[in-house]
Amino acid sequence: MTIDPSTLDKLRQTLAADDYQLAVAESETEVRVSITAGPGACAECLVPKPLMRGVLHSALGVPEERITLIYPGESEPGENA
Repeated sequence: MTIDPSTLDKLRQTLAADDYQLAVAESETEVRVSITAGPGACAECLVPKPLMRGVLHSALGVPEERITLIYPGESEPGENA
């Protein structure tokens, strides 16, 4: 999979406006997206995960089932919380 860097930059800018950071890691089988909150993050501004997964699918051209999405306060899959 290859994701367009300009698309990622646009998503990062959108999230940064509400003090969120976006990290993306690609592999051949999945895209791991981690969103973290800064101290001034607007909790009400972050859309529910199913909606964000749809946004990521549309913006990145990756099937939703191949997107692993980690929201603020969640552990990475496989990590002990």
